[in-house]
Amino acid sequence: MKKGIKIVTIGGGSSYTPELVEGFIKRYDELPVSELWLVDIPAGEEKLKIVGSLAKRMVKKAGLPIEVHLTMDRREALKDADFVTTQFRVGLLDARTKDERIPLKYNVIGQETNGPGGLFKGLRTIPVILDICKDMEELCPDAWLVDFTNPAGMVTEAVLRYSNIHKVVGLCNVPYGMKMGIAGALDVEPERIHVDFAGLNHMVFGLNVYLDGVSVLNEVIEKMADPENSLSMKNIAALGWEPDFLRALGVIPCGYHRYYFKTAEMLEEELESSNKVGTRAEVVKQVEKELFELYKDPELAIKPPQLEQRGGAYYSDAACNLINSIYNDKRDIQTVNTRNNGAIASIPNDSAVEVNCIITKEGPIPVTVGDLPVSVRGLVQQIKSFERVAAEAAVTGDYHTALLAMTINPLVPSDKTAKQILDEMLEAHKEYLPQFFKKAAMV
Repeated sequence: MKKGIKIVTIGGGSSYTPELVEGFIKRYDELPVSELWLVDIPAGEEKLKIVGSLAKRMVKKAGLPIEVHLTMDRREALKDADFVTTQFRVGLLDARTKDERIPLKYNVIGQETNGPGGLFKGLRTIPVILDICKDMEELCPDAWLVDFTNPAGMVTEAVLRYSNIHKVVGLCNVPYGMKMGIAGALDVEPERIHVDFAGLNHMVFGLNVYLDGVSVLNEVIEKMADPENSLSMKNIAALGWEPDFLRALGVIPCGYHRYYFKTAEMLEEELESSNKVGTRAEVVKQVEKELFELYKDPELAIKPPQLEQRGGAYYSDAACNLINSIYNDKRDIQTVNTRNNGAIASIPNDSAVEVNCIITKEGPIPVTVGDLPVSVRGLVQQIKSFERVAAEAAVTGDYHTALLAMTINPLVPSDKTAKQILDEMLEAHKEYLPQFFKKAAMV
């Protein structure tokens, strides 16, 4: 019988990897990881070596028998894996910079997972994820795919629709962060809080909040109306909500909802920030540069606290809790991206949703919420339409499908603007979008 658990992390040279390693170390008694394979591409080799060395030091300091392997050979790593986690960025941060800067030229929000930027991240990412799925079918057909690569909802949608991998869970730290933020605002321990989450990735709402089993939704809404407790995130400007709007909405929005409910102010803030300090991608580049300098220190054998500036707080808790619960059939409740299967009545059964699930060794079982409140239902359905069409465009490389996806996104104001942004971004990302240029080359 095989001893221990083999975990493969694709995008292993990411600055987030120490989070993951710390999470596995903390849970070793329950989750006996014997092999951790960190995989990257040649462009990320230097980062992989730096992060990999830190990972080995962390394991050594913990005195655990976890073998850390570094490789550029994905297929070598995947053989007989139990869990495959993905946290890569096609085109690296330079591509993200283009995703954020180009839309701003047209007075449209440029953001990593929303609007035109989210579309193009999906177009670049989905073909790579589907290639990984093909390798998994052959080399580790029983493994679970845990996707943290953004846009996680769209990626999960594509895997469910266009691959033969059924053991897939999309993961995001936003619901976990919201729960921690609510606990902080109420000044109570997080384990006393339960939130009924439902929606889509980066489009998830807290439908109700319970403290020791008693609803405190209205109290939390009042706390959120105070700018000091707006439950924001490191990567999103903490613009205060209009208190009366929050009271009328009657549910808890996530940080990303600012792009939809405060579009003009967020655009203005982005334009100003991009001129003063650069886009978020450019800020992250600097943060990463500093992190990797820290990671190089041969005396460092822990996850440095500066990593929290990266915007990925609670990532390891979310990812490691999920893997732990699947492995140990814990049947606890976590918020993940999975096939809807009737949990949210307003969304097709075969689509990916982000919802509370009971986590079992067979995977997530979504908790049924019925219809979303009418006040938020339409926006969620519109974003789901966008994700579906975008995933199809990524797979087919069809220009018209991509234009349709761009135009139906609520952050893009017109079909003409959509076409202008699409054409410029296709050209800017040509290197990573071969599916759109194959036909042209054949003519």
